[in-house]
Amino acid sequence: MAASKKKGEVTIYDISRALNISASTVSRGLNNSAQVRKEVRRKIIQVANEMGYQPNKFASSLRLKRTRSLGVVIPRIDSHFMSTVISGMEKVAKQEGYQLLISQSEESASLEAENIQALFKGRVDGFLVSLTCETKNLDHFQNVFRKDIPILFFDRVFCQSNCICVVIDNFKAGYDATQHLIDQGYRKIACVTGNINRNVYNDRLRGFKQALSDNSVPYYEDLLIVTDLSDSSGEMIVRELMKHEAMPDAIFTANDSSAVSAICELKKAGYRIPEDIAVVGFNDDPVSRVVEPNLTTVHYPGREMGEIAASSMIKILAGTQLEKVSTIILNSELIVRQSSVRSVNNRINPDEDN
Repeated sequence: MAASKKKGEVTIYDISRALNISASTVSRGLNNSAQVRKEVRRKIIQVANEMGYQPNKFASSLRLKRTRSLGVVIPRIDSHFMSTVISGMEKVAKQEGYQLLISQSEESASLEAENIQALFKGRVDGFLVSLTCETKNLDHFQNVFRKDIPILFFDRVFCQSNCICVVIDNFKAGYDATQHLIDQGYRKIACVTGNINRNVYNDRLRGFKQALSDNSVPYYEDLLIVTDLSDSSGEMIVRELMKHEAMPDAIFTANDSSAVSAICELKKAGYRIPEDIAVVGFNDDPVSRVVEPNLTTVHYPGREMGEIAASSMIKILAGTQLEKVSTIILNSELIVRQSSVRSVNNRINPDEDN
């Protein structure tokens, strides 16, 4: 039996013939225009749905020279922090009639470049990007810059005069977390960080060092551990620390995944938290409230960051960004829990030597 002919797409002209009204009226009705009476709009939409009409967004975007889509490039999509950022972006984008096209770089600079080019060819209206730890320059954005397509960096950023950055004050957050440990009497503090080529980890480390210096607490170069900060990094962290003759009495880590992993490995090795070793993390992931003892951490406003990033981008595209802002800095907050709190009797006077 011969194959049946594929049925053509339903157009606004098909709907206009079915309703015996003009195609322009159908178009305005489908776009919810107030120029079309409410009951006529309702009938247009009803018939369009019955006939299986699908709007041709591609043709519309060519006419308007806009796709109403935003390209989002992130290092990892399985991060709780990043998922909250995406949630905030989606909320704003949906409200403003935009869609997000999301890709992940998997911490690969080359994959990040491929993602940027794919989104560029897909004609996104703007880019929202959090960079990989490998990214050393913005050469792979040159086509984007040449076309004057707006770029906004968030969290992991690269300072560029024609781009907006949305961040928290990572220096202050690192400082406050370290100051808390010092106030509790800890004197030999290890720091676990990610690749310090990236702003977030470099700034947290600078805050860590400054707090030590301001309190005349020694900085131990050999207690700086650079890792991938994964949820399996605890074994490597504890192994490195146990190479020393004496363990540190506290650890500040640059994210909660590595902090919780370290706590689990330390407990396996017989250490008590915080009696023997205190631990402070970063991000306020849900796991920080599940691990025993609950983890002291820095609350990172991911959802707010996503909302502000998307809102700022849409304002740029709409031409309503009233002033040129290069960096938007959000507030973070130290959340003190049991993993770092020493009893008063066990606190060491900061003026005493170990």
